[in-house]
Amino acid sequence: MKIYPVILSGGAGTRLWPLSRAALPKQLLPVVADKTMLQDTALRLSGRPELMQPLIVCGNEHRFLVAEQLREINIKPLGILLEPEGRNTAPAVAAAAHFLKAIDAEAVMLVLPADHVISDTEAFYGAIVRATQLVEHGALATFGIVPTAPETGYGYIRSGEPLPVGDKCFKVDRFVEKPDRATAEEFVKAGNYFWNSGMFLFRADGYLKELEQFQPTIASATAEAVSKGYRDLDFCRLDEQAFAASPSDSIDYAVMEHTRHAVVVPASIGWNDVGSWSALWEVQQRDENGNVARGDVYLDGVKNSLVRAESRCVAVIGVEDVVVVETNDAVLVAHKDQVQRVKQVVDHLKCQDRTEHLHHTKVYRPWGCYEGIDIGDRFQVKRITVNPGGKLSLQMHHHRAEHWIVVSGTAKVTCGDKVELLTENESTYIPIGMNHRLENPGKLPLHLIEVQSGSYLGEDDIVRFEDVYQRT
Repeated sequence: MKIYPVILSGGAGTRLWPLSRAALPKQLLPVVADKTMLQDTALRLSGRPELMQPLIVCGNEHRFLVAEQLREINIKPLGILLEPEGRNTAPAVAAAAHFLKAIDAEAVMLVLPADHVISDTEAFYGAIVRATQLVEHGALATFGIVPTAPETGYGYIRSGEPLPVGDKCFKVDRFVEKPDRATAEEFVKAGNYFWNSGMFLFRADGYLKELEQFQPTIASATAEAVSKGYRDLDFCRLDEQAFAASPSDSIDYAVMEHTRHAVVVPASIGWNDVGSWSALWEVQQRDENGNVARGDVYLDGVKNSLVRAESRCVAVIGVEDVVVVETNDAVLVAHKDQVQRVKQVVDHLKCQDRTEHLHHTKVYRPWGCYEGIDIGDRFQVKRITVNPGGKLSLQMHHHRAEHWIVVSGTAKVTCGDKVELLTENESTYIPIGMNHRLENPGKLPLHLIEVQSGSYLGEDDIVRFEDVYQRT
C-alpha cells in the first residue's frame, strides 16, 4: 500500500510568542533541535518504502520558506499546496485529498501537523502499520496518544469496543474537549481515554465520501478549488474564490465526530504538540537543576526553568519554574504554570496595531532576508542579505529614497537605465520614483546596509514591475 504523507504547515503558533510570529511560525523554526519542526517532520518520514514523497499544505506567505527548508534537507515534495487563507484542517485535508485522488485513485493519506515532536519513530511506524490494517477495511483512523499525565491542554478520545483487526485498536466512542484538572485525572485513571493527536490515516476517497455526507459545502468548495487551481513556479495554488467559499472547520468537528468509521489507534510514541513554553521545557533535555537553557544564558540559583536568548546575554538569578524568552524586539517572562496566557499578549499587540506578533526584526524573503537596525523620524536603516543568484524585483518607491552600501560580496545594481557592479565599501543612491533592482551575481552571499529616507517608509510602498518570484 502506498501511503502519501500530508504535512499541514499552517497556523501562527501564537502560544510560543515571542519566538513564533505570524510570518515565521513555530513549524518553520528550530524550536526543539537544530532543524526546524517542519524539517524534522519531513525527515521522520524518509527512508520508508511505503511512504511516498510528502504533500505540503501551507499558506501563501510561507511558501518560499517551506520550499527552501525542504531543499536544505534534500527532500523534493510531491507538491506544495497553497491555501489562499486559513480555513482550518477539514478544508486543508479535503484539498489534499482531491489533489491525491487525481494522482492515485486509491491513495491513502497520512495526515500530520508540521509542528509535533515524536521521539520514538519506530513506535510511530508501528502505529502506522496497525492503522493501515484498519484502513484496508474502510476505517478512518486517528492516532490516540496513551496519556502519561492528566493533561488539560489536550482534547481526549474515549475508546469504544475493540476491533477484530489492528492490535488493540478500538472504535471511537466520542471526542472530548479539553477537560479541567479533576476530569483529566479521571480520564487517566479510567484507562480508555487517549490524547487527541490530530494525526490521521485514511483513504482520500473515504474521507471525501464522509465529508460529502456531513459537510457537502466543504467537499464541493475544495473540489472546485483544486480543479481550478494553477501552477505558480514550484507551487500549486488553490483557486482563491472557491476555497474562500468553504466553511472553516476542523476534521474532528466536520467528519470524525459523525462518521461511523472512526477508529482510534493507541500510540506511545513520545509525542508532544509543543503547544506552550512549558511543553517545550518538558520535551527538552534538562540540566541537573531541571533547567533548559539556549543561547547566551547565565543562570545562578535557578531551578526547573526555561531560558532562551536569541540576540544578547540573558542573566537569571534565584528563581524557579519560570520561562524567560528573549528576542531582538521582545522579552517574555512568565511562570511555567501561566504560559497559556501568552496568547493574551498576542491579542493585545493586535488590538494596539503593533507588529511584534507579525514578524521579527529579521524578515525572510525568497531572495534572502533583511533586518531592521535603526529607525527614526523620516529614516530607517536595514541590513540586507541577498543569496547567491538572488534577485529582488524591479521596483519603484513613491515616498522614499535609498542609499546602498556594500559590506561584502558583489552587487549588481540597476537604477533607471544604468547598470553597475559594486563591491566592498562601494555605494550608490536610488532617488525617489526611480526604477531599480538589486541582484547578487556572485557565488557568496551579498551583505549591504540600506539607509532609507522619506515621508513614508512602509513595506507597502513598493511598485513591482518585474519579479522572478511572481509576487504581486
